Amino acid sequence: MTEVLMCIASVSELSPDEERILIRDIALASQANSKEGDTFFLITQRWWQHWIEYVNQDQTNTSYDASSLSEQFDLANSSALKRPAGIDNSDLIDDAVLEDSGTGIEIHDTLLEGRDYVLLPQEVWNQLFRWYGGGPTLARKVISSGLSQTELAVEVYPLRLQLLMLPKNDRFPIRISKKETIGQLHRKACEIFDLQPDQVCIWDYYARRRHALMNDMDKTLDDANLQMDQDILVEVINNTNNTSFAQENGSAQREANSALVEPSKSSLSIAGGLSASRGASKGYNTDLSSSQNLNSPVRDVENPYGTSGVTTRSSFLGLTGLLNLGNTCYMNSAIQCLVHTPEFARYFREDYHREINWQNPLGMVGELALAFGELLRKLWAPGRTPIAPRPFKAKLVRFAPQFSGHNQHDSQELLAFLLDGLHEDLNRVKHKPYIKSRDADGRPDEEVADEYWANHIARNDSIIVDVCQGQYKSTLVCPVCNKVSVTFDPFMYLSLPLQPTTNRTMTVTVFACDGASLPFSCTVTVPKQGRCRDLIQALSNACSLKHNERLVLVEIRNHLIHRYFEDPLQLLSNIKDDDRLAAYKVPKIDKNTKYLQLIHRQREQSSDSHIISGWKPYGTPIVSLISCDDTVTRGDIQVIVNCMLSPLLRKGINVEQATTSETSIPKATSDHCSFNSDDDACAPNMMSNSVNKDTTNSKAPPMPLPTLPLLLVDDNNACIDLSMGEEKVVKLSPLSPKILVYIDWSQKLLEKYDTHTLETLPEVLKYGPVTKKARTEPLSLYTCLEAFLREEPLVPEDMWYCPKCKERRQASKKLDLWRLPEVLVIHLKRFSYSRSMKHKLETFVNFPIHDFDLTNYIANKNNSRRQLYELYALTNHYGSMGSGHYTAHIKLLDENRWYNFDDSHISLISEDEVNTAAAYVLFYRRVKTDDAAVSNGA
Repeated sequence: MTEVLMCIASVSELSPDEERILIRDIALASQANSKEGDTFFLITQRWWQHWIEYVNQDQTNTSYDASSLSEQFDLANSSALKRPAGIDNSDLIDDAVLEDSGTGIEIHDTLLEGRDYVLLPQEVWNQLFRWYGGGPTLARKVISSGLSQTELAVEVYPLRLQLLMLPKNDRFPIRISKKETIGQLHRKACEIFDLQPDQVCIWDYYARRRHALMNDMDKTLDDANLQMDQDILVEVINNTNNTSFAQENGSAQREANSALVEPSKSSLSIAGGLSASRGASKGYNTDLSSSQNLNSPVRDVENPYGTSGVTTRSSFLGLTGLLNLGNTCYMNSAIQCLVHTPEFARYFREDYHREINWQNPLGMVGELALAFGELLRKLWAPGRTPIAPRPFKAKLVRFAPQFSGHNQHDSQELLAFLLDGLHEDLNRVKHKPYIKSRDADGRPDEEVADEYWANHIARNDSIIVDVCQGQYKSTLVCPVCNKVSVTFDPFMYLSLPLQPTTNRTMTVTVFACDGASLPFSCTVTVPKQGRCRDLIQALSNACSLKHNERLVLVEIRNHLIHRYFEDPLQLLSNIKDDDRLAAYKVPKIDKNTKYLQLIHRQREQSSDSHIISGWKPYGTPIVSLISCDDTVTRGDIQVIVNCMLSPLLRKGINVEQATTSETSIPKATSDHCSFNSDDDACAPNMMSNSVNKDTTNSKAPPMPLPTLPLLLVDDNNACIDLSMGEEKVVKLSPLSPKILVYIDWSQKLLEKYDTHTLETLPEVLKYGPVTKKARTEPLSLYTCLEAFLREEPLVPEDMWYCPKCKERRQASKKLDLWRLPEVLVIHLKRFSYSRSMKHKLETFVNFPIHDFDLTNYIANKNNSRRQLYELYALTNHYGSMGSGHYTAHIKLLDENRWYNFDDSHISLISEDEVNTAAAYVLFYRRVKTDDAAVSNGA
């Protein structure tokens, strides 16, 4: 007590501002040097906020940014505040867990950084504790995490494991870091149960089965894929029964392997409640809300133990929220849509355990179904306290490690995994028969479709199939032999494109290699599923290509030619929006020719401005043709390159000036090219002259051409200087279709040529900000469906093996809806991916809430029943791809009212608020019509 009084007395001599500055300086020094093994301390957000306001009361009021601990010291309050009392972390403590349980002081499982607590470096905590005292002390270690294990995170929630000792059935809970080894866990178990190490073996006792013998003592618990609240079997080995134990070990291991294949370790698994980068307190970066000013009162909806604010639902169930565990809104929104699907709600609230398929090797030994069923029952139970889905997520990441950690994920990807996983766990078929599918071979579609569906049901029969699976007709046509293949495949959901148009805009830079003009960008419209011949034809029309010219299309990467598009049937879908294309006008000739590639290089300046390193490529290469039938000299290549570069001559500089201080090519060589007196550019027929030496142009007097610093790359990758010995014959390789020539641009040469037009090469399609028109222009859901059903060629990576040609062919594919499910799930493809970026489409889709009529889209014309659907749930995605937020709009059918489910916060909304540009996954139920709908649209 005396020591505490001395600490308080010492701090009383400091002003609030002095406290703030001292703690800020300590925090900055601590955060700069944080490393693995450091200790951080939890402090209640309530006390921390009080102290922040106290020490900032004399400062200018600023907004609070929770992204950095050191930035929190500039917060202000307009009124004078009393000095905080001692630190009181009691609101973080879970009193329901006894301290003598073996796990020490336990904190609540639902705490979030920045909302409930702040993480303080050890030096900061020590100083505050010396000043204020209090507690209890909640220390946590910094561990390595991330794909490369180089990121640092504070392990707020170490693993909580249940040690179960056999044969006594003694249980003992422990807390242990996921970075501890199996050997350390083994020693701890021996200490707890007072056993000798050679008497004990420990098992991964997941789902109360011997899943795996844990005998790799150097392996970490993280690498062993242990999950929160998992059982660990501590087995005492009787020395007299070593043989029987070995036999049991072997049989148990075989049983475990046959029952469950251990999923691969997730490389993205990070510590629970992490403080993301370098161990510094980065604030709470979940998607519950944006950063808030700590001077403002905390909203009631942020309180996980309060009500959700809905006051008009006293007698209705199904209005329970899900707490956000740290970027788990993607999971919460998908779960809420599934649990509010009436067929699933009814099924899982009844006795579904008898349908669990415990032996399915494709399933999750029933664990996913059990976890989902338990969570659904909690969400439909009376009471409004939000549920923390931590047990469900622990089971989820065991079988789908890609969803581990606290990163944001795609709600639709999680939904697809859940539907498939629940189906396999609940598959009524215990032994799947092998059935070989037959092609249609001219049989009636109805017969083939029923056969395919019967074969599918013989292997797949579950509540998921009953409710969510439909069937579509897939027609493939071979482009060579016209072989038609018809199959009828099941689907769980439809992924619809949001681009209503069948066209695509593409930008290509066109070069006139005869020296007629400067390069220019040309933007054309082509069929989205078109081929290279369509792009070349559109470019030819746009740039007024002459009848004796053709275009050579290439992709440019890193200032070099990456590939030639020489196959006219190559799909344009292979060209990404962030690719860069160039097209070169070259003459149509019958002679044997090669491509002459002119690669531009410039001096690479090192970090030391006084040191000049080697030459490196820059700008855009230029391509021309050169004849292989004629003898080619160094002077001939000089003529061709001079012609290609002539449009780049700066204004006021003619060829005579360009040759100043340069070695001139003899007049006999320059006869191959003549210049237009108006613009100092080569005459249009010059390029064909360079290819066909039999033709010359004598309309203008010949002029000397500058000798350019050109280097020819031979077969051995050696460089031949073309600036001397112009009459020497160049040996062309018979194996290579191209001739590679470098031009080294010195500063002196750049004074005569302007290469700016070579340095700017636009992307095929440059994404800009979403325009107002794009945000507001409606797109019909029917239009998206029509685009999905439109015939299109397969991508090259997914070519079809034609049974008639006995070859893989790029067939055209046509989908048709044949059999519709009771619940139709529609995924709007808002996210597109390219090599260097991810892009989200903010397109507003006008989807019907009532009377979504699919009757005319059913290919099975023998089904005369109307196919009407009504929307009852959807997920929404707001913001960008990496930092967005998911919510769900759900209609409670008993109430006939719509609600917004935003994690733990639920609010009543009108039907007019349902349809927004954030809609992502739509859930439709079949409307029961007078002619009585039949399961799966049959």
